[in-house]
Amino acid sequence: MTVAAQTLPRMDPEAFLAFERDAECRHELVDGYLFAMTGASARHGEILANLLAAIHTHLRGGPCRVYGSNLKIRVEDDFFYPDLFVRCGQDQGDPYFKTDPLLIVEIHSPNTQRYDRGDKRLAYQRLDSLRDYVLIHQDAPLVEAFRRHDIGWDNQARIIRGPDGLLELPSIGLTIALADLYA
Repeated sequence: MTVAAQTLPRMDPEAFLAFERDAECRHELVDGYLFAMTGASARHGEILANLLAAIHTHLRGGPCRVYGSNLKIRVEDDFFYPDLFVRCGQDQGDPYFKTDPLLIVEIHSPNTQRYDRGDKRLAYQRLDSLRDYVLIHQDAPLVEAFRRHDIGWDNQARIIRGPDGLLELPSIGLTIALADLYA
């Protein structure tokens, strides 16, 4: 017996937001199509916790906030769950997604690096507010940092390697050692 694969119909942003509030797992919405989010490795979680703690401490008392992987970023009609992002300002906007991050960080594995470096990066870079997009490799002390300048985005990422490397995040005025990220 053969079973035909079923394709869900495309969703508009409002239908997606209603669906996502009741869903048992998280989904990203890209070009109207749902993509289920998978779990992360322990190493991914450790790196994320280290970075989240460092940024939270650095931003304490100021107008900016850091968010982990449970809050969405909206880019036009698409929705993504970055591993970490920072936004500033008084306007809280929608409680389920934000549209104005200064910094977005993705911690990737061999399975997600192509998407994070390609289509996802290009989508995020359409956000006028975004200044830094950072890719952190979960399996080795290696970081790729993209920056927006007055004339546009870097064509090539800045590569930071090894535990002695320093990740500079000018959008939030923080420098962090890779040894601390990977501790």
